[in-house]
Amino acid sequence: MADAPIIAGFHPDPSICRVGEDFYIANSSFEYSPGVPIWHSTDLRHWGQIGHALRGPSPLPPGASLASTGIYAPTLRHHDGRFWLITTDIAEIQRGHLIVSAEDAAGPWSEPVYTTGTVGIDPDLCWDEAGVCHLTWASFDPGLPGIASVPIDPATGEMRDAPQLLWPGTGLAAPEAPHLYRLDGWWYLLLAEGGTERGHAVTIARSRTLDGDWEPAPTNPILSHRSLSVPVQNTGHGDLVQLPDGSWAMVYLGVRPRGKTPGFHTNGRETFLAGVEWVDGWPVVVEDRYEAPVVDRAFTETFPEGPLHPRWVSRGGSPERLLSKDGESLRVAPVDGEQAPAILACRVTDFDWTADVVLQPAGGVARFTVQIDEAHWYGLTVSSDRVDAVLRIGPASTTVGQVPRDPGDPVALRLRARTAPGDMFRPADEADLVTMAVVDADGREQVLGEFDGRYVSTEVASGFTGRVLTLEAHGGPILVDSFRYTVTASESVG
Repeated sequence: MADAPIIAGFHPDPSICRVGEDFYIANSSFEYSPGVPIWHSTDLRHWGQIGHALRGPSPLPPGASLASTGIYAPTLRHHDGRFWLITTDIAEIQRGHLIVSAEDAAGPWSEPVYTTGTVGIDPDLCWDEAGVCHLTWASFDPGLPGIASVPIDPATGEMRDAPQLLWPGTGLAAPEAPHLYRLDGWWYLLLAEGGTERGHAVTIARSRTLDGDWEPAPTNPILSHRSLSVPVQNTGHGDLVQLPDGSWAMVYLGVRPRGKTPGFHTNGRETFLAGVEWVDGWPVVVEDRYEAPVVDRAFTETFPEGPLHPRWVSRGGSPERLLSKDGESLRVAPVDGEQAPAILACRVTDFDWTADVVLQPAGGVARFTVQIDEAHWYGLTVSSDRVDAVLRIGPASTTVGQVPRDPGDPVALRLRARTAPGDMFRPADEADLVTMAVVDADGREQVLGEFDGRYVSTEVASGFTGRVLTLEAHGGPILVDSFRYTVTASESVG
């Protein structure tokens, strides 16, 4: 059983495809832009981000920047020499799903077309032997409730027939995340059921024709960790891929909760990998086939000239619109005429980590946070003459420490998370402990407090995302000299 993800941190709803010896994964991105991170691997275990499918002002910003809005689950496929990606902007759900395509998964991607008349989420694309493209999705249309499918022209989004309902699932809650496959004369329909929380599961059925009777797998659910005492929970939303040697694998999402019941997951829903064997015409998931590699996810960023690393995102619009160079520093500033702060963010990918930033206000107020959303964060706020340590938990916000600063100098800030101590007989109450500190020129910390990390978890904040580290400019620009993310060696896995 895989205890570590292949793509760590808030990277949910994985969809996978293969082209020759190369594999590609797309993940949902919700309110963060650019949208839909794209990953590449040659061995299924080691993955590197090569870009995003949705960039620039055309398909983005994804409606509003409210928590867990924006771009929902994508499907990534390759057909007839081209990559195709379909997803849903929940803020524009009445337009249907959006489709983009590209010759290279790293981009550039086309302008989107919309599948008008297909209201819902979790769209999928599948081509039959005649080359007809079939769109399948979890329909929200009251007149077509359930898992629906229709042939479309993917170049225009136009429906070529009337939609029809397929298999409704096994009876668990929230049948969604359909993926349709055409194999050996069968249509296979893979679903997620049970909701994306502890009851999450992967189920499958097959039929000789799309409008025929669907036969559920006798071993459904083919993957679920519900009611199991294992470190990875909420497993579901799977997608199948065939390897060059003819074997099969599945990617799926899961979470790694910590602390006392009900458990608190902080880094969001992550991407995991399992093997698949076909037995009597049905996929059987082999969870321990692949061991997640040791990966060093530490990085240091000095923001040189040129494109941002794809790890950097913003809320509600492209981060590049907020950024410019000021000498050796990165200038982060709100967009003229907008009331919202400028936010540059990267995902937290580990349990035990330290993040250091050197910055200074340049007409605005600077803030450095670890957060789930705008209402659940711990952070350090830098004004002209002081640094405040602030906790924001829902409607409650409080300053828990304060130190003076020289207005003319940059300030070094530190956020750190460590796993809370505990054992099987007395588990920790907290998911982790988060420290906020100011660091002087000699590297000495002035700790402003260490706090219970459960309040910056999905179980408290709700929603579909995970922790991010943010550099924020409020009311005017700030200058960022450097950013460093380091990871405790024992946690650099997955």
